[in-house]
Amino acid sequence: MKSIKFLITAFFVLGLSVVAISQNTPTAKEIIKISDEKVRGLNSYAELSMKIIRPDWSREMQMKSWSKGDELALIVITAPARDRGMGFLKRGNEMWNWQPSIDRTIKLPPSMMLQSWMGSDFTNDDLVKQSSLVVDYTHKLLGKETVEGRECYKIQLIPLEDAPVVWGKVIMWIDVKEYMQLKVEFYDEDDYLVNTMLGKNIKMLGGKLLPAVLEVIPEDEDGNKTVIEYLTLDFKQTKKDDFYSIQNLKRVRY
Repeated sequence: MKSIKFLITAFFVLGLSVVAISQNTPTAKEIIKISDEKVRGLNSYAELSMKIIRPDWSREMQMKSWSKGDELALIVITAPARDRGMGFLKRGNEMWNWQPSIDRTIKLPPSMMLQSWMGSDFTNDDLVKQSSLVVDYTHKLLGKETVEGRECYKIQLIPLEDAPVVWGKVIMWIDVKEYMQLKVEFYDEDDYLVNTMLGKNIKMLGGKLLPAVLEVIPEDEDGNKTVIEYLTLDFKQTKKDDFYSIQNLKRVRY
């Protein structure tokens, strides 16, 4: 599942960019661009929790995340103790994993990108975010619907023929007033719903109104979901490019 591209996307780069639009209803592409830029940003630092929920067990992790634009990101696991110090580095479309227990850094090959990230409902590919919501899709406004009590634009995204996209279709519900992504459905090439992402617990984070909780729910796995909660979010921290290096991945403070 590749949802964190739209998330976590989530996961490393929440921020806000002001985009001028006409006084009339914006086009579907304009809505996507505004929303996409709202969850990006020049720099960000976050402290997060991630809870993996299964029918007969659950697991929770704590982590810290730094990002610069949409090309550079670094995550370090801070809890539980058995995973403490494990790190992940993203540079462009490449990703490395530092495993202190074996004192080794591993560059993830393409064959591993669709594997689960830390046992969650996210994949390694979600963290790389190869595709662009604005550039790699066509956009169609399907109308308006209410999600979490908020009026939303409902927009269909269909990938361009040669785009580096894994989804056959994406449908997004974007808040009319704040351009927050409150619901996203991801479909495969056979038009089968694979998973759904929900944005919840809307609050001020780092001076921005954003969902503090993101839930990813697989369609065909009853009782499974992954919940990410932003505990701290700061858009003012800045790091030089050399912070996002393999060397620093091994020694970053956590």
